[in-house]
Amino acid sequence: MPGEPLAIHPLTFVRQSHGWGKAEFARLMRAHGKLLGISLATNRTTVWKWEQGQEPDADAQRVLADLLRVPPPQIQAQRWPQWLPVWEVTGLTAPWTEAGTVEALADLVGSGRLDRRGFLTITGAALTGLAASWVEAPSAFTSALNGDRVTDKMVSTIEQRISTLRTLDDQLGGARLLEQARGDLALTTGLLSAGRYTDQIRVRLYALAARVSHLTGWMAYDAGLRSAGQRYYVGALRSARTAGDDAFGAFILAEMGVHVSEAGRTAERVGLISTALDNAPRTLSTYTQSFLYLHKAEALSRDGDHRKAGTTLNRAASLWDRHTAEENPDWLDWFGEAQLKSTEGKVLLRSGQVERATSSLEASIEKAAPRDKAVRSSRLAEARLAGGDLDGALDAANYGVGLLEDKVSSVRALDRLKELSARLEPHKTVPATREFRERLQALPVTA
Repeated sequence: MPGEPLAIHPLTFVRQSHGWGKAEFARLMRAHGKLLGISLATNRTTVWKWEQGQEPDADAQRVLADLLRVPPPQIQAQRWPQWLPVWEVTGLTAPWTEAGTVEALADLVGSGRLDRRGFLTITGAALTGLAASWVEAPSAFTSALNGDRVTDKMVSTIEQRISTLRTLDDQLGGARLLEQARGDLALTTGLLSAGRYTDQIRVRLYALAARVSHLTGWMAYDAGLRSAGQRYYVGALRSARTAGDDAFGAFILAEMGVHVSEAGRTAERVGLISTALDNAPRTLSTYTQSFLYLHKAEALSRDGDHRKAGTTLNRAASLWDRHTAEENPDWLDWFGEAQLKSTEGKVLLRSGQVERATSSLEASIEKAAPRDKAVRSSRLAEARLAGGDLDGALDAANYGVGLLEDKVSSVRALDRLKELSARLEPHKTVPATREFRERLQALPVTA
């Protein structure tokens, strides 16, 4: 939510990327202030307070900006901590050409492990501009680069690996598989940048880069690495555009909206999904349309427009009823009735229809893969709690904890259960509530 404390402050990222400890950073600030004729009393505790959300005074910000070589106009144009140099993303600045796509992917391979955990890198005008660039960008290809020939069998092998990873992700959660996905992205990027291939193979390679970059971003998001997840999505969006796959590009924009809405930027999500729908290919299957309208219903619901959300939800359900299995794109083969019921439940719950929401969420969990069961258990618990069923809420919550104990690794599921635990504060003296909280507390932070 807006104003929510950041899990890791942007200043923490700047400090750690330079290899500065808190005490060393404080010493550097005092020394640099002296050079500028500004006396600072910065110490380790001062730095800790800044990274907990306290805003440095004007003199400290001036010294820090000069230390980091941030131009004064940038400080004047943006408030703290927005002016800190952590928002540079190659995917936003590289040209929308094949070379630009390869540059963005190579940057991901080299720096994708750096995550500004706890705050979103791409929001506001940068996010709107990205969506607009996707709409306007050409998908032309240039001549093949020098290097070894990339064969059809090589591409098919990586495609199969990605398909297997997607299946495992549903069962185990993204945290355990993230490094494998990163490795496949590095391999695909290497083939694109140094390989020799036909035009047909080139298209498949960029489509593959889009798939694996999205999957890596999804796994990063599931592991709690929101900013890294966004950056991988940018790589996926670019790769899909280069491959001429605008249906997948629309899908990526919809997925990016989840990140910003969970950070409280709900109107931005509505804008993203509207851009995706307005510019998706006219040949889009009813199956994919159902998915996109479901995203729009969720976006409108989060933004507080419950009437439009309900209308859009009905449209998504109607499209789903008309779809055929033959038209399902491979990158959306996980989408089904469980996802429809999950979103239906969330939309109904926000509009105050608790009983119907509970029924939909129960159906969603029954049909879901293990990781999704773990994630959705907290929402079902929330619905049951809203309906006055504390025992039922604790049953759902304990079910989610059990999956995290034995089978699934998902920071996202863990975080949602922690949010539910806070909602149980009025019932903290109930023995069953204490038992659930103790069980939740015993889970590792990377569950």
